[in-house]
Amino acid sequence: MICLGIESTAHTFGCGIVDGKGKVLANAKHTFTTEHGGIHPAKAKEHHLAHKNGVVEDALKKAGITLQDIGLVSFSRGPGIAPCLLVGMGKAKELANEANVPLVGVNHCVAHLEIGKLRTKAKDPVLLYASGANTQVIAFESGTYRIFGETLDNGVGNFIDGFARHLGFGFPGGPKVEELAKHGKTYIPLPYVVKGMDVSFGGIQTNLKQKWDSGKFTKEDLCHSLQETVFAMLVEVSERAMAHCGKKELVLGGGVGCNARLQEMCRIMCGERDARFYVPEKEFLLDNGAMIAWQGILQRTQASPPQKWDILPYQRTDDVDVNWN
Repeated sequence: MICLGIESTAHTFGCGIVDGKGKVLANAKHTFTTEHGGIHPAKAKEHHLAHKNGVVEDALKKAGITLQDIGLVSFSRGPGIAPCLLVGMGKAKELANEANVPLVGVNHCVAHLEIGKLRTKAKDPVLLYASGANTQVIAFESGTYRIFGETLDNGVGNFIDGFARHLGFGFPGGPKVEELAKHGKTYIPLPYVVKGMDVSFGGIQTNLKQKWDSGKFTKEDLCHSLQETVFAMLVEVSERAMAHCGKKELVLGGGVGCNARLQEMCRIMCGERDARFYVPEKEFLLDNGAMIAWQGILQRTQASPPQKWDILPYQRTDDVDVNWN
């Protein structure tokens, strides 16, 4: 079976094509960016509407197939920005109807975990899922994916992007912060906010903005200190989840997972506890259609006529009925 997957939860409209064995035949996308400011839902929706047809055509061309070769269509139903999700669902229903195949809606966060397992061959990992809107530590326990720790306010990516905007950068700001951090020379103490298994970024962001506005600190030192503090928080709660669950594997997922320093800190922690650290290729860390297509393959028994599906903008990872593990 070949599945075509549509991703549209936030800034990226993606179309992936994957076969039943997990071979990625295509993974096309187009991403909304700005020179100033963050993601405006209406503008992101307009972006998706403008590029959806081209992205799908590009994916089919790269895969060397036609729509008639598709046996299943999947789409990301949540969590995400509702206007963006609606564009993706609409395109997925259109394609499923045209190909006369069933449709299945999947959870974006779970798809990040499963593509990480597929691409790295991890067996039973803890997932540190660090993206724009989502920051969760997830593991499979007692028949379902459970959240063992999460953000209490902003996702780590949105937090970093927010500080980047304060420095005058557009979206996405994460790569710019990472580059500045490489040139930081002095660690500036920041609030370290771990509450049990959860983390919080709101107070840290306020503190960083105040420090920048004071004129006493450089961008480079602030970005360096941001990464060292916040990534240490994420690694701490991930290690605690591994100890609690008795697991010896950590998989990194989400766009923030592209950060080389976060990867390094995770690798060091796993090495110290004789565990294995896995990180998929960059294209599968960022939002992408291939992970949605692969999740569709896994959930193919849940597929049904297109008209029965709807979006779930606030669906949690632990709300998902896991029947494929």
